Amino acid sequence: MIPVTEFRQFSEQQPAFRVLKPWWDVFTDYLSVAMLMIGVFGCTLQVMQDKIICLPKRISMPNATSDPVSDSHLSATIHPPPANEMKGLKTNLDLQQYSFINQMCYERALHWYAKYFPYLVLIHTLVFMLCSNFWFKFPGSSSKIEHFISILGKCFDSPWTTRALSEVSGENPEEKDNKKNNLNKSSLNVSVIEGNLVKTQSLKSIPDKLVVDKPSAGALDKKEGELHVEEGDLLYSMYVRQTVLKVLKFLIIIVYNSALVSKVQFTVSCNVDIQDMTGYKNFSCNHTMAHLFSKLSFCYLCFVSVYGLTCLYTLYWLFYRSLKEYSFEYVRQETGIDDIPDVKNDFAFMLHMIDQYDPLYSKRFAVFLSEVSENKLKQLNLNNEWTADKLRQRLQTNSSNRLELQFFMLSGLPDTIFEITELQSLRLEIINNVTIPAAIAQLENLQELSLYQCSLKIHSAAASFLKENLKVLRVKFDDSRELPPWLYTLRNLEELNLIGSLSPDASKNITLDSLRELKSLKTLYLKSNFTKIPQSIVDVASHLQKLYIHNDGTKLVMLNNLKKIANLTDLELVHCDLERIPHAIFSLINLQELDLKENNIKSIEEIVSFQHLRKLTCLKLWYNSITYIPEHIKKLVGLERLYFSHNKIEVLPSHLFLCNKLRYLDLSYNDIRFIPPEIGVLQSLQYFSVTCNKVESLPDELYFCKKLKTLKLGKNTLSVLSPKIAYLNLLTHLDLKGNHFESLPAELGCCRVLKKSGLIVEDILFETLPSEVREQMIAE
Repeated sequence: MIPVTEFRQFSEQQPAFRVLKPWWDVFTDYLSVAMLMIGVFGCTLQVMQDKIICLPKRISMPNATSDPVSDSHLSATIHPPPANEMKGLKTNLDLQQYSFINQMCYERALHWYAKYFPYLVLIHTLVFMLCSNFWFKFPGSSSKIEHFISILGKCFDSPWTTRALSEVSGENPEEKDNKKNNLNKSSLNVSVIEGNLVKTQSLKSIPDKLVVDKPSAGALDKKEGELHVEEGDLLYSMYVRQTVLKVLKFLIIIVYNSALVSKVQFTVSCNVDIQDMTGYKNFSCNHTMAHLFSKLSFCYLCFVSVYGLTCLYTLYWLFYRSLKEYSFEYVRQETGIDDIPDVKNDFAFMLHMIDQYDPLYSKRFAVFLSEVSENKLKQLNLNNEWTADKLRQRLQTNSSNRLELQFFMLSGLPDTIFEITELQSLRLEIINNVTIPAAIAQLENLQELSLYQCSLKIHSAAASFLKENLKVLRVKFDDSRELPPWLYTLRNLEELNLIGSLSPDASKNITLDSLRELKSLKTLYLKSNFTKIPQSIVDVASHLQKLYIHNDGTKLVMLNNLKKIANLTDLELVHCDLERIPHAIFSLINLQELDLKENNIKSIEEIVSFQHLRKLTCLKLWYNSITYIPEHIKKLVGLERLYFSHNKIEVLPSHLFLCNKLRYLDLSYNDIRFIPPEIGVLQSLQYFSVTCNKVESLPDELYFCKKLKTLKLGKNTLSVLSPKIAYLNLLTHLDLKGNHFESLPAELGCCRVLKKSGLIVEDILFETLPSEVREQMIAE
């Protein structure tokens, strides 16, 4: 007999893994043992007992002349047997013939289900046992499980466990309120550090190319390794697959066993053509184990049915049952597993599994990962790593000429930052669940704050400080709900930058809260995909001076609100899919600079209306599809800078050069072939570019613009550069590369401030200059 212990290896797992076996897995394991015993018992009976016993059947044949059976019967009648001889129907078969008949009938007449039922039970049960424990054996999943369980044990054995629980019970009232309002906001990525557990980053996916500065050894040295189960759902998917496989197996077993269990019969008719060897062709057989196999099959079906129902409940629990929250990043109500984005991640899934084993495990683990204990450890580690001296070394001057300190993908803010009193700008990038404490009030010079994809809380005292001191705020968000609510109270804020993409539905219904409290706001920068200008901008229309909208290609409609921003001096409507210049702009009488870059403007006939904007000095119509410049451009006599680059302009009207105050004129990347001689009227011109056009010659009047400092003529079809270039003695930058020049005039030497670094030309052409001119340009 085969002992059941021989099959232990199929279901054996480490004792520590029992915490990941909920009641249904334990129950199905016991059912598997019971089914295994049925299979082993049936196989043992098959080996130890006769499988079938057969006897020949006498068939009466009236016309038969000779029959061994009838002859023997006749002989017995004529010559009655002695008194001591055994009575009965004689077959004249010996033992070997009976064995042969039994074997032939067993193979030919007995149904295959009656023969192989014990072996099927054994195979099915082994498959069930393999499926139940495969995730404990598979290398990818078993390594994660072992790591998780080892860290779970170290968490409970660590001296910090008691300290963490005491910290939770001893937190101050404000921390209790914050924790109550932000319950379960901590993320679940943890590291074991000298027996201590520290959170390192959230469960949200982070781009692979982002690199976190790894802290050096300190008070909390990293010696135990990290739990790398926060990303992906390998364990969850494998557990679901093995459960689905068991359900499919259960259905198959129920279907074919129910159909075939009736084939196990006690009496079997056997018709085999072995008359030449036995003298008989028809036999009646007795399947000796039919009665027992029939009962075992019904018992087996009952076990399999209970097993399958348990697996169906497991799938129901996996997909539809409400699950508890532990320490997820956002507060959520209890809901189905498919509605919680990160509940399928391996770490969260294992927490749910051990909760089915014993809720005490998950409760203690959740307390250990509570916000209070987590923050205490984070701050201890951060303060040890980021000393005040190290922070001062990382200070740098930003584009606003302020001393700035940047933090990227840290777990929080070190307290030492509040010792850097000279700090003027603070930039936080990809930092989640960080709290700005009241200590920020120590940074008396702080005026600028940048929050790029950060979720943070703010102390009431810190909010009051920012309300009074903050001048510039930049926020980059993925969802409008990530906008900090306290930004609407910053009454001394002068510049606000909001950057973030919205879903198509959100872009239509976006509503910023009222900006009415921002009494000092002068500059508003919006980079998103709005379909209309938010109504809240009207709240600050009376004092808003600069409005920049970069719309990421989304068509911006309903621009009538612009009329209400009467004091606007700078306006940018970039990449807004505008087809014409919005009429609302012509009401902005204080406008000085207008940028309509990267739109779909083809005609600018409305440009005549700009004459009413007396203060307009800069007009940027670059990166559009403009084909011609109307003559009305001459009425913009106050223009000083004009950008027409990256359009489809072919002809320059002479009226353009009646804007005699132009100091900057960019006509690059068009299809211009001819430059009118009227360009000489622009006596204030300092910058002129016709790069990437089709210009074949330059008018001599161009060289009368003696204030020119930058002249860009690259990538045209010019073949001669006039010696009159010498008139441009203030020239510091000259681009000639990409033309058809054969030589350069020696008069370039008269441009005393033009150096080799400012002359963009092929090396061969540069060599055509006289040696003294080359030396002059190369000299410092």
